[in-house]
Amino acid sequence: MVEESWQQARLIPTSGISGAEEQERRAASAFLAVLPAVKEFGRSLLSSVGAPAGAIETYVEVPFKHGEKTWRPDGLIRVTRGKRAWVGLVEVKTGKNELTVEQVEAYLDVAREQGFDALITISNQIPPSPNQHPTAVDKRKLKKVTLHHWSWSSVVSKAILQKEYRGVSDPDQAWILGELIRYLEHPRSGALEFEDMGPDWVPIREQVSAHTLRVSDKGIPGVVARWDALLTFACLQLGRRLGTDVSLQLSRKEQADPTIRASALKASLVENGTLTGTLRIPGTVSDVVVTANLRESKVTCHLDIEAPRTGRASTRVNWLTRQLRDAPDSLRIEAFVQNQRGSTMADLLGKVREQPELLISDPKKEIRSFRIAHTVSMGSKRGRGRGAFIDSVLTAIDDFYEPVVQRLKAWVPSPPRLRSEQSLGADELETSALSSQDEPAAAPEAPARTPA
Repeated sequence: MVEESWQQARLIPTSGISGAEEQERRAASAFLAVLPAVKEFGRSLLSSVGAPAGAIETYVEVPFKHGEKTWRPDGLIRVTRGKRAWVGLVEVKTGKNELTVEQVEAYLDVAREQGFDALITISNQIPPSPNQHPTAVDKRKLKKVTLHHWSWSSVVSKAILQKEYRGVSDPDQAWILGELIRYLEHPRSGALEFEDMGPDWVPIREQVSAHTLRVSDKGIPGVVARWDALLTFACLQLGRRLGTDVSLQLSRKEQADPTIRASALKASLVENGTLTGTLRIPGTVSDVVVTANLRESKVTCHLDIEAPRTGRASTRVNWLTRQLRDAPDSLRIEAFVQNQRGSTMADLLGKVREQPELLISDPKKEIRSFRIAHTVSMGSKRGRGRGAFIDSVLTAIDDFYEPVVQRLKAWVPSPPRLRSEQSLGADELETSALSSQDEPAAAPEAPARTPA
């Protein structure tokens, strides 16, 4: 018997999916069924949308009458803790199907009428920021019902983190979660990765290269939103492999008002032809800054690291190069000195290894930090594959993280050494000077004064 051709039975099969409707129904049912079956995974996901820790129940295609129509959201989740019950509706999209404002607002109205707590949408759309929804719904509808969005990429990433790194106590539950991951990672499931920079990407890129891009060009908002979506996807991909939560770093103002970051990216794209974002990776010496320069067709990843606070300038340079012994010679190293703006000296790592003085403009000036940068050619295509922009960014991040970011350690000063008595001079041991540790009675008496 030739067992190599046998197809193993799966808990959630991908065979028999006949169309988009069946694809969405199966993905929704499989996902909702696993939530109560794998307790750690269910609690991890639902706690992020405000649900309490409790017994989880899930249902599919529950009908609700609203207006003159009967609406059937793809799912309903109820979490019960004591006498309290938290309920959220779920709407699912797979493949290239996108959420619509009309449908989302209708489900928000249903949830409000029923006294439910939340509406959760799941699709392949990745919003520019975690607190932003892919649709621009009327904010007045969010007064009593909260709106949350999960991309399928984030669902898969959280499932992998739970199973492979955080752990599932019950072996059978761990196997069930593995079956969900295997299903969602299959192309036929409709849970797709980020694979398109959008229809405006090529025209905008060409305008940037020709220095003809204007602030009023309509395609800029779409490109800016896709850029942050790409960085969010890169965080999810890297987090899966590292077993930790990697995030796109945003200021408090940007988190509260996403238009602030969108405006900054728009200005940078028009003025400099660049798009930039910062990735925060727990446990690393510094955040990683990713920059796409559309004018030069380059993608650069860089980080800054503080130099040791002691030692000569050459000693500080050698401290860095020793940590980068396995890094490529093509890395660009910049040195920054105290009380001076901008880098003073810069060169390639291969040359700095042989000549540390290339980063030293003045031995008397103290080097305060270094910048390490890795640059690759930028892909131009909007999709995925060879010559694609998305793959060039993801590859640049991976190639920078492994030989550089994960190997760098911050400088730590050596603890002060305790001096032994043998190392002290005779005049340090024998002294009649008063000490703050002497008892008042031990103080020598002052000599009597001789009468005049």
